[in-house]
Amino acid sequence: MDDIRNIVILTGAGISAESGLATFRGPDGLWEGHRVEDVCTPEALVRDAALVHRFYDERRAKLAEVRPNAAHEALAALDAQWPGELLIVTQNVDDLHERAGAKRLIHMHGELRSALCAGCGKAKPWTEALPPGSVCDGCGRALLRPDIVFFGEMPYEMEAIDQALRRADLFVSVGTSGAVYPAAGFVQTARHVGARTLELNLEPSAGSFYFEESRMGAASVLVPELVRELLA
Repeated sequence: MDDIRNIVILTGAGISAESGLATFRGPDGLWEGHRVEDVCTPEALVRDAALVHRFYDERRAKLAEVRPNAAHEALAALDAQWPGELLIVTQNVDDLHERAGAKRLIHMHGELRSALCAGCGKAKPWTEALPPGSVCDGCGRALLRPDIVFFGEMPYEMEAIDQALRRADLFVSVGTSGAVYPAAGFVQTARHVGARTLELNLEPSAGSFYFEESRMGAASVLVPELVRELLA
């Protein structure tokens, strides 16, 4: 990989599963026992704010019980040592990348440890329970909600992600299903500009056929191997 300078890495639920965080959507289509429509849509927040807030309070509390694994740590090491451009784009809402030490990072689907004002749009760090009616210290209105990108809402920093993809020499997807857009389309953008494309996953994703190369196995094994290869 001597010709690689600019890298974009997409991470999904698979990279955090080895730390003990269950992927939100299980094989039965439920998210931790709830229908997606009941906990991850703007309509759900209007219909039953207490349920939505409680759901993310439980996910936020779970973060105290887990820690980054070897895959998170390897990407943080790459972040610290890679001399070219590097962007880690995560679909995950946990904070394991940050706790491992990653800096060049975008949470495209939001963060559990953040609260967003539905009124003024201000976000702020939040580590405790977030009951409905919590007051924004920016505008003073009781409109704080979980800082999570619900289905039907626009993911964060899409312009910055697209620009990084268009400069990339290498695009890597780690632990993703390849079924959730727009992230599932990143590999096509990368291929369009001539970047090498690599998938690391437990099993082929829905978009495996778009990748030049797929390596199957645990992220905690495959990611450190790739980082050693890149930094050699």
